[in-house]
Amino acid sequence: MLTVLHLITALQTGGAESMLRKLITTSDRERFRHVVVSMLEHATVTDALVADGIAVHSLGMRRDIFTPSAILRFLGLVRREAPQIVQTWLYHADLLGLTGVIAARTKVVWNIRNSFHRGLSSPVTKACALLSWMPAAIVVNSDAGRRQYGSLGYRPRRWQLIPNGFDLKVLRPDPAARKAVRDALRMPVDAPLIGLVARFDPLKDHDTFLRAAGVLARTDSAVHFVLVGNGVVPGNALLDGLVRQEGLAGRLHMLGERRDIPWLTAALDISSLSSYAEGFPNVIGEATACGVPCVVTDVGDCRVIVGETGVVVPPRDPHALAEGWRTLLRMDRETRSRLGEAARQRIERHFSLRHVVSEYEKLYLSLAGARLCVA
Repeated sequence: MLTVLHLITALQTGGAESMLRKLITTSDRERFRHVVVSMLEHATVTDALVADGIAVHSLGMRRDIFTPSAILRFLGLVRREAPQIVQTWLYHADLLGLTGVIAARTKVVWNIRNSFHRGLSSPVTKACALLSWMPAAIVVNSDAGRRQYGSLGYRPRRWQLIPNGFDLKVLRPDPAARKAVRDALRMPVDAPLIGLVARFDPLKDHDTFLRAAGVLARTDSAVHFVLVGNGVVPGNALLDGLVRQEGLAGRLHMLGERRDIPWLTAALDISSLSSYAEGFPNVIGEATACGVPCVVTDVGDCRVIVGETGVVVPPRDPHALAEGWRTLLRMDRETRSRLGEAARQRIERHFSLRHVVSEYEKLYLSLAGARLCVA
């Protein structure tokens, strides 16, 4: 059995943490043993991993501070667990993971999860670029990420492009969700609903989304909008101000962080992304897996995800975003439904969770020199 020790900065809710959990729980446990180490204290995802039967450890570090005691704890775990592969997730984990190469002579694989980061010029990122020749491989989840990090001086022995994967058993069309969600939001059952699932963060550019919503709402009296994500709640001064400014009161619903994203997503007529920077956004893959057509900004690998099944517009352009929505809303529901079906088929062909997990397994086996066949 091949042991993979995953080192991650934290186990909060996020794209990297979500992909880590999906990878571990889908992987063949008869051939792969997974252990998780969080640099910071246990957080949201910890309980879910433990419930899945995964061993989870914490180094008890404070954010951004490498302490000698934490480094020694990590090296102790590496020696005790004796992994053939140490898979690191995010910059600080990448650096700490290299101690496994030096002290335990294990193979280390870095995992870069985004193509834009406000800390690209930080000392940690610069150090990663200088040391990028040391890992056995660097995994990127988007071609945009590979290009950007290459331009920053990353020179790995091996780039490995493995996109995010989506569980088509969980993410699927749900006809009943349409009425149920509209009833919950107290809106007409036949009203078009456009959604943005994104935490409150400047990169997600809620400003552009709400300004585009105002543009569309002034010519379409039926359309409603829903925002889902951490920090996206009534009482957010910036969002509340834009809602008033754009005349969206009663038609813009802010739900905050939710655990029922597949259900909410399946109720949408259009899923949207207004970000001005991304890598491989999970929310677009999730929406297309649910059979919902998307209007996205042309950032990261968004164009690759939607292909010909959605609309791609320039970032930071509210009028272009609103026109993209109009393009899909002009279609009758049957035509839009067929577009959604094509989107789901695209996910099934290129981004299914089983396919993505198989790519990770093949990488681990090739680096460990194992002669095992992975389906």
